[in-house]
Amino acid sequence: MSAIDHPINKKTTGKLKRDTLVSFAPDHAKQRKSSSDSSIPLADVHLNRRLDILPCSSSQQSTSFSVAEAIAKMLEDMGVQYAFGVSGGAIAPLWQALQHSSIRVLHFRHEAGAAFAAAEAYFASGRPVVVFTTTGPGITNALTGLFAARWEGAKVIFLSASTSTSQRGRWALQETSTYTMPNAGIFTSGDLFHYATTLECSDELPEVYRRLAKGFARPDGFVAHLSIPTNIQTSSVKTSLSRVALSAAPAAASEETIAECARLLSEEPFAIWVGFGARFAAAEIRQLAEKTGAAVMCSPRGKGIFPEDHSQFVGVTGFAGHSSVLRYMQEYRPLRTLVLGTRLGEFTSFWNPVMIPKRGFVHVDIDPEVPGTAYPSAETFAIQSDVGMFVKGLLKHFPKRQSRSKALSFPRPKRNVINPSASGPVRPEVLMNVMQRIIVEGSDAVVMAEGGNSFAWAINLLRFTKPGRFRVSTSFGAMGHTVTGVVGAALACKGKAAAIVGDGAMLMNNEVSTAVKYQIPAVWIVLNDGRYNMCEQGMAYVGFKGADATIPQVDFVKIACGIGAEGIRVERESDLHVALEKALAASEPFVIDVVIDPTQIPPSESRNQSLISQGATNY
Repeated sequence: MSAIDHPINKKTTGKLKRDTLVSFAPDHAKQRKSSSDSSIPLADVHLNRRLDILPCSSSQQSTSFSVAEAIAKMLEDMGVQYAFGVSGGAIAPLWQALQHSSIRVLHFRHEAGAAFAAAEAYFASGRPVVVFTTTGPGITNALTGLFAARWEGAKVIFLSASTSTSQRGRWALQETSTYTMPNAGIFTSGDLFHYATTLECSDELPEVYRRLAKGFARPDGFVAHLSIPTNIQTSSVKTSLSRVALSAAPAAASEETIAECARLLSEEPFAIWVGFGARFAAAEIRQLAEKTGAAVMCSPRGKGIFPEDHSQFVGVTGFAGHSSVLRYMQEYRPLRTLVLGTRLGEFTSFWNPVMIPKRGFVHVDIDPEVPGTAYPSAETFAIQSDVGMFVKGLLKHFPKRQSRSKALSFPRPKRNVINPSASGPVRPEVLMNVMQRIIVEGSDAVVMAEGGNSFAWAINLLRFTKPGRFRVSTSFGAMGHTVTGVVGAALACKGKAAAIVGDGAMLMNNEVSTAVKYQIPAVWIVLNDGRYNMCEQGMAYVGFKGADATIPQVDFVKIACGIGAEGIRVERESDLHVALEKALAASEPFVIDVVIDPTQIPPSESRNQSLISQGATNY
């Protein structure tokens, strides 16, 4: 492959070369490597394999396959293990074909929940996940979760039904056609789907197969939509789908580009800004930091990629970030910052000019459109490359560890330990302290945070030392993502996943009943303060008084037990320890209903200040 390695200075003109390798030679699947020896995501490795949909020998061509069966086989060979969705008459043939395949099919309560769970199952397993729905509202219900999957960089294929040709324009039940629904965006490739099409004939399957395989082999995310009319699902496959392998080598910077980056970073002390896109290069980033003495900060989604207890870690940036980061940038302002795998978007940077180094950024990302976008006026040396490959190459230019005399004592995030009180309600800071001991340090559970104040408390107060332990959606940021996504995460990681959620999100769209049905050991920790508190507190902050965001007080334990889960209600801080231990020990889904003090102000001032700067204020 011709590597894409042309550096761009945003103050000059430049063009990236783009070459794609499509290999038709069989390639066997490889086992996933740890972050210490590979930066290639599991999904990309699995898709470098032979995809054999249907036998193509003359003795077997007479075998009759339906389109639905062919699609199920195609998905099996692409490494799909799970399909989440809600059934319906129009999708029945495909639903049955999936159930008769090796793919595990889970029937969810709501299509949006299925889509959120699919995104989190992808991040937990590295394998593409299917979402299936019926026509009409089944499709529209799933769109929010699918948007989140696209923004988060997941690999998801959306299978939906559409109205048969002969019924279109005749007011069929939940008619799904150009007569009743917009075609552009939902059924065509664009801002939502990297690839979307309506399958009108089995002869189109080879091209669909090729496009999906190529998309799943991408080093970044891929969300596709395959709409299949009901009559096409049961039609016979007339075209043989031959054996073919599609592989895409990750973009790599040239030796000359890496050498130039090393030169720029060697001029004066530099900082490293780690994002979620660097999650497969944790070991290499740590080596680079320790060899160079660089200060390290991370985005909210990047927590744990670099150990938060490391002496060179200065804190989390952006939303609910640490004041130690701003103190570092003001007192130790680096000449340049090496940005690895983050868009530097609003929740990561708030586009704060304090975060711009003296000579700008060296920005590495797999997406060539990312570098220079958040800070268009800042000097940016841009490299399109896989982060792990780039850092490995960069390490060769820093062969020796810097002397201790060059190491600086950087500002560090403060960690306040608050003693629990014997009376309630529970302060969120105390809950996070107990969670740190019991769940973060005392288990290997995945920890997730829902949109709202849950974001803020978890990002600011929890500390992670390993990648893959923390998940938060600060990209699309949809409420309902984590209360449903935790089911997909717990299923795919084959262990515990704990979601920190608000009572508003829990009422909006949860999948506790789905976890009960399939005995998935998900844990919900509900911050129950009887209101959409981020909305109420935020409105007051920006000057709009009297906003009513209250919710009638809910007993989530009664709801959980009524569904078939276990639960415990916590009204005193002294009871938190036992409640969290019970949740971890339970083999069933578990809900902890924590009565939270609504007067406590979360560390979300930066978000409110950003809103004021954008004009959302009454002052």
